[in-house]
Amino acid sequence: MLHLPKYFNRDISWLSFNYRVLEEAADPKLPLYERLKFLAIYSSNLDEFYKVRVAEYKYNFDPEELEGIQGSSPVKVLKQINAIVDQQLREFSRIFHNEILAGLYKEGLMLYQGEVPSSPEHQKFIRNYFYDEVIPYLQPVLLTKGTRSFLRDNRLYLAIRLYRKKNTKDEERLKRRRARYAIVKLPTNDLPRFIRLPDSNNQYHFLFLDDLVRFNLQELFPGYDVESSYCIKLLRDADLGIEDEFSGDLVEKIRRNIGLRKVGEPTLFTYDRDMPDDFLHVLKDTFGLYKEDLLAGERYLSFQHFFSFPNPFAPRLQLNLPAPLHSSELDNYGSMFAAIKDKDRLLHFPYESFDYVLRFLNEASSDPKVEEIKVTQYRVATNSAVVNALISAARNGKRVTVFVEVKARFDEENNLNLARLMEEAGVRIIYSLPGLKVHAKMALVIRRAGGVRKRSYAYLSTGNFNEKTARLYSDYGYFTCKEPFLYDLEELFEYFENQQLNISFKKLMVTQFNFKNVLASKIDREIDIARKGGFGYMLLKMNGIQNKVFINKLYEASEAGVKIDLIIRGICSVVPNQPFSRNIRIIRIVDSYLEHSRVWVFGEGERRELFMTSADWMNRNINRRIEIAFPIEEPELRAEVFKILDFQLKDNVKARIINEHLENCVIPGNGLPVRSQWETYKMFESGKQIL
Repeated sequence: MLHLPKYFNRDISWLSFNYRVLEEAADPKLPLYERLKFLAIYSSNLDEFYKVRVAEYKYNFDPEELEGIQGSSPVKVLKQINAIVDQQLREFSRIFHNEILAGLYKEGLMLYQGEVPSSPEHQKFIRNYFYDEVIPYLQPVLLTKGTRSFLRDNRLYLAIRLYRKKNTKDEERLKRRRARYAIVKLPTNDLPRFIRLPDSNNQYHFLFLDDLVRFNLQELFPGYDVESSYCIKLLRDADLGIEDEFSGDLVEKIRRNIGLRKVGEPTLFTYDRDMPDDFLHVLKDTFGLYKEDLLAGERYLSFQHFFSFPNPFAPRLQLNLPAPLHSSELDNYGSMFAAIKDKDRLLHFPYESFDYVLRFLNEASSDPKVEEIKVTQYRVATNSAVVNALISAARNGKRVTVFVEVKARFDEENNLNLARLMEEAGVRIIYSLPGLKVHAKMALVIRRAGGVRKRSYAYLSTGNFNEKTARLYSDYGYFTCKEPFLYDLEELFEYFENQQLNISFKKLMVTQFNFKNVLASKIDREIDIARKGGFGYMLLKMNGIQNKVFINKLYEASEAGVKIDLIIRGICSVVPNQPFSRNIRIIRIVDSYLEHSRVWVFGEGERRELFMTSADWMNRNINRRIEIAFPIEEPELRAEVFKILDFQLKDNVKARIINEHLENCVIPGNGLPVRSQWETYKMFESGKQIL
């Protein structure tokens, strides 16, 4: 019998998730542009994976984060990662060329693949576009021996092999010419990646910017004969290199080090797999790369640009998502405060509109009884309506305090810029805590009269204060004015200002405080019930699960007879179908919306407890972040959530079962097809009004 590990390596398991994204690109039932979108998501995910996770193996070795390598050296794990990715990229290429491009051609769209268009009209257009639009951005660089050239992070280049022109027709002398090499950075930040050529013969024609430059390379190197060119891209370590968060000015360190990403150590060098070995060897030496840095890819790299591939057939050939729903009940109140005073409210994004969160904050900014607003900020939109509401509140004389997590990876610069704008408007900013990230998503609106706190309001969420991602991510937002929640949030915001305080909580589970003990007690209760012959049950929906302490608790529960349903979108270190995990079922759902909400259910029947949370069971969430989990106790709200979870457990269209080999196994259809995201939208549509 094949020996299987007790825990999947977190990064190998993530590759299984990204392959599930690639499977969506292969789904012939999806519109062609939706399939292209999934190729773009796969590509974008993979780039970030190499910039962050692969960099951990190479440069920032953290035993806790890499604990799942099962005694293997980091080099062996990297080889395994690259082998898996190589196979996936071959599948990626097949899907793109044989299915999607072929399908677009049948529809009347031609995307040229390296061949020079035969039409004189197109050739003239390409030449004029090159001189009018492209050439001002091009800076060809000859790679001279002994000089180390620099490739910018995540930018596309053409690597070119060329020979000096010789005034001779002697074939032998021409053959003896020494090959020279050059690079040209493609101006994809300044120009569209896809150039639309004049329509002809009832067909749309597009050309990669890469090829448009290729066709004109001779103009950049007039003294040379250009032999060949290939696309290359280098990814660099995304770590900011801040080793000590406890001394000095952390914010200033982050501000100063953001630029280090552009010059970080190489994590992946991707190149056109048709490049000859001797050409690749020259580039490897020139840029100081190692064999482990190299990965063969497509002729055209950076597929995330396909997010913006033009669709001249629109709205045909794309998935046109429905508009978020408005609640007639909430609209009839007019005031969010009045609606929350009546009863707790739960919003289901993206099925329901995020506008109610903005209404809540805007109402707080103008209500004369509101004296204070406190909010956490992790990832917000670039031109954030949430930030604008907080600035308005400060200008209206409210005391506004915002905890800004400037260590939110890849959002550091945006968060710093928005923090500066808020500070200039009078908002009080509290920055990152040394050694911890604040990942909890919460807002507190405090109303006072005569110095006495009156009815106040809280907002807790599984997702960020981001109106843009709220259209794409599945999350929950919970409004309440119940005193225990208000007390807990006041305690937590006080802690952000003074970490010496001794605080306690009535309703919330909070990491670094009561989280581990309370969570363990919930699991132990189900274990105890099962051991006594009862029915123990847990349903845990999260983005990722890695922490061995809690995985071991799940194994213990499974062995005791507790039935466990896991709905895990991404990283999953739990190994199912083993003697210690025979009662654990793992489901993964990948569909039009990103399944981002975290929901926990303990028990069944009348004793079911329901929690929503910002926390995954990753080491970073549990050990190095401030996260919250909060109960949902109102019968009406609980019934809605249980219905949605039931859809997800019955999904046999977009859900997959993860088996002991990390394969995404199709669920056999029993009866009618169930696609949980569509069923959820239909459930709310029946009682809501579309915007």
